[in-house]
Amino acid sequence: MPARNDAALEFLLSRRSRPAKTLVAPAPTREELLPILTAAARSPDHGKLEPWRFIVVEQPAMARLAALAEETGRRLGKSPEDIAKGRGQFDQGQLAVVVVEVQKDSPKILPVEQSYSAGAVCLALLNAALASGWGANWLSGWASHDRGFSAAAFGLAENERIAGIVHIATESSAPPERPRPDLETLTTWMSA
Repeated sequence: MPARNDAALEFLLSRRSRPAKTLVAPAPTREELLPILTAAARSPDHGKLEPWRFIVVEQPAMARLAALAEETGRRLGKSPEDIAKGRGQFDQGQLAVVVVEVQKDSPKILPVEQSYSAGAVCLALLNAALASGWGANWLSGWASHDRGFSAAAFGLAENERIAGIVHIATESSAPPERPRPDLETLTTWMSA
């Protein structure tokens, strides 16, 4: 019988993201954030390429990103509602970790596997923040998918893109439980 970690399993069975708009100060300090980043960096990484990196956005940088999101929205012809939403995650943000996918040349590791690794880092980062007692939410949104925004906001190179922006701070209110996937409709069992 394998050794069980019931506390970890219970956490995973009950975990829920906290809406970014409900996160308030304080946010983790640099020292409090380091173990969370360390846990995220233990994600699956075929070939040990480390096809990702972190950019920690502290509260003073949020205003610049909010203005840049608004400027990007206007350039893209977004609706006022979309612009407000794109700007809002930075206007309200206390601290965020941008997980940057870094595509690396590899004769063995396909680009899609590098993308999967960056996505795994986002989820591990989110779960590590939640397990550490912080509220956290993994966002992206239209601005993060725009090359102009990601280059101006974070200095991303051509081989880089935003895999996710994980906001981390103090939870101000518990979100209600929401319906979860129906495993009966999503699972196929193969016995032969």
